[in-house]
Amino acid sequence: MFILSKKDWELPESAVTPEKLYRTHNRRDFLKTLGTGVAAAALLPRGLRAATGGFPAKENPAYPLSALKPTAYEFITSYNNFYEFGMEKSDPKEYANKGWKTEPWTIEVKGLVRNPAKFDVNDLITKAGGLEQRVYRHRCVEAWSMVVPWDGFPLAKLVALADPKPEAKYLQFKSFVDRKAAIGQRQGNLDYPYVEGLRLDEATNELAFMATGIYGKPIPNQNGAPLRLVTPWKYGFKGIKSIVQIEFTSRMPENTWAVMNGQEYGFYANVNPHVDHPRWSQASERVIGAGVFGGRQPTLMFNGYEKQVGALYKGLDLVRNY
Repeated sequence: MFILSKKDWELPESAVTPEKLYRTHNRRDFLKTLGTGVAAAALLPRGLRAATGGFPAKENPAYPLSALKPTAYEFITSYNNFYEFGMEKSDPKEYANKGWKTEPWTIEVKGLVRNPAKFDVNDLITKAGGLEQRVYRHRCVEAWSMVVPWDGFPLAKLVALADPKPEAKYLQFKSFVDRKAAIGQRQGNLDYPYVEGLRLDEATNELAFMATGIYGKPIPNQNGAPLRLVTPWKYGFKGIKSIVQIEFTSRMPENTWAVMNGQEYGFYANVNPHVDHPRWSQASERVIGAGVFGGRQPTLMFNGYEKQVGALYKGLDLVRNY
């Protein structure tokens, strides 16, 4: 008799949004509802058609979408931070779809690699072996959370394509600059381009993911079209959106938030319920989409992915290296 044994990072149904918010368990009906595939992609607004390569994504059997109840698409795409398009949670959905084009889109890979290159995002998806679906917890440093079904490919595949040199220890990611289209960049609310970074061993961890879609659809502009970073054991601000450049370096990058306010936002940004933000507790989180009576839930170390990533930080003081 075959017994399915869940990995500890696979989400129990009790950890996610109630069933009524995504309405179906059946994968066939689920995909029909979302309208995935080439024909459906052709009907999407222009801002949603970038990175259509690889759809429909292959379901990764280790991350069974049909067994989970992610946060509703409406919440994922309307409640998020993307300061290039404003400071309020509702701003990205409004302003990222007013004339900002994400098609075509080019990503440059450079630095301490044997294979520097510039890729069209769809060509990169093909070279990475196509897309797969994964469901991850998402935890914001602001102490709210959701569960997101991402489509994309492991970051490790991009690292392998680049073939880093022995002296490469870090990856530095840069987002776009378009002050004409991005109202937040015109307002100067942060220094742009937005910059993030990972250690090379973090980037090649099995969980590090390059997302090009949500719920089987190309990722919307407001969520970081056409390509964003997803590291589910870290706070959400590490997930840099709309990436245009990845540089392999020997030194730790100076990421945007650590430069802007290093007292509150460190380079590692690992989810840690035992280390509070200077202005609020990180011990629990508000679940987006859980309703009035959803309340809060305890925050898990490394957002529940400790067995997958804990060894990366063995011997590292996680209070000093927050």
